[in-house]
Amino acid sequence: MKKRIFLTGLLFLFAVEAVILLLFTVWDADDRQDSARINEIVQTVQADWDALSDGGNPSKEQGELPELSYAVLDREGTVLLRTDAGVSTSINAAVVHRDTMLDLVVDGETVGKIIIANDSEQIFKKRKQTFFFVILAVTILQCGICAGYYVYLNYAVIEPFQKLNGFAQRIAGGNLDVPLEMDRANIFGAFTESFDIMRSELKKAKIAEAKANAGKKELVAKLSHDIKTPVASIKAASEVGAALADNDRLRDNYTQIIRKADQIDTLISDLFTAALEELRQLTVSPGDMESRGIREMLESADYLHYAVISEIPECMLYVDRLRLQQVFDNIFANSYKYAGTQVDVTAHRKGERLDIRIEDQGGGVCEEELPLLREKFKRGSNAKDVEGAGLGLYISDYFMKEMNGELVIENGERGLAVTVCISLNAGVL
Repeated sequence: MKKRIFLTGLLFLFAVEAVILLLFTVWDADDRQDSARINEIVQTVQADWDALSDGGNPSKEQGELPELSYAVLDREGTVLLRTDAGVSTSINAAVVHRDTMLDLVVDGETVGKIIIANDSEQIFKKRKQTFFFVILAVTILQCGICAGYYVYLNYAVIEPFQKLNGFAQRIAGGNLDVPLEMDRANIFGAFTESFDIMRSELKKAKIAEAKANAGKKELVAKLSHDIKTPVASIKAASEVGAALADNDRLRDNYTQIIRKADQIDTLISDLFTAALEELRQLTVSPGDMESRGIREMLESADYLHYAVISEIPECMLYVDRLRLQQVFDNIFANSYKYAGTQVDVTAHRKGERLDIRIEDQGGGVCEEELPLLREKFKRGSNAKDVEGAGLGLYISDYFMKEMNGELVIENGERGLAVTVCISLNAGVL
């Protein structure tokens, strides 16, 4: 509907411009003058000829005469009256200028001539100016409509697609905590709502997968313990048998059993380690980035607008932009879930790194739980009734280490404080 209104208005303005240009093209200056006005001037001058010849003026006030400039000459060509400096005062000049020349007759005798200036050129110039300003106004109106429609397109189409682009990058990076906020009245409202529903479903699936992995980890730990116990018993009995064996053949058999028991124990340990290392397959590709981009990333992570962000020092960083965004997203998501308070964000440059400290006002966690928050599937006691998998800080810590940085978790003055220590570019400090 808005598109139709815009196109209709634009076509109407183009039509107006075309009509104006057509009128201007076919219109020609009319050299003819108003005979009624000319006759009135002639009659007035003839009636007051005696006063004019004696150096006087017509009996009518100048302002009451018709709006034409003229000059009055006697029979010898002497100028008796000239109403405007631009009026011709000679026959030759009047002919060149296409002025109107008439004889003045008093009592049946020609006493002089009146030269009335041709004003068609001035009228033509005024009309040209009028056409110019009308076309200029229509053009400005067109530009205004186009600019307004561009703003509308930017708001209704370009910005939603940019949000979708950033949303898709986060989904591809495994971040499912930040919702896709979009005006439901927008033309893409239903479309974007479907994307956010997809994110919610993926998040549920991810949580279910995390719970399954946690269950698998517990199962692997339990089985490894249960298997290691009888294997250890077999190994111990074999060592005793080997010590008491009275011949080499029997001693070799016991030794072989011991070796196989050690092999089984190693395989069980490898299985347990592999389960712990599953999440370390996420790739991190750090590169150069200016610190001015940090504010944008923090504001993007703070989609509930709880944060107060201080000035960011200017420097060149060595980071993976996508993974650093995911780190900030995870920290803010945890703050929203477990604290739900204002978040203070400060930035300080320390040596060859930039520290971004993010502190909420939720009271923090127990001191003995702080080291556990960076471990997989570990959460504080305050997270008992809150949905989550216990992977956010674990993954964030892994990302920061891969970027030669560090994640420091501590209790601040009012709540939990997480400091993201970002390495500076070694070549541009």
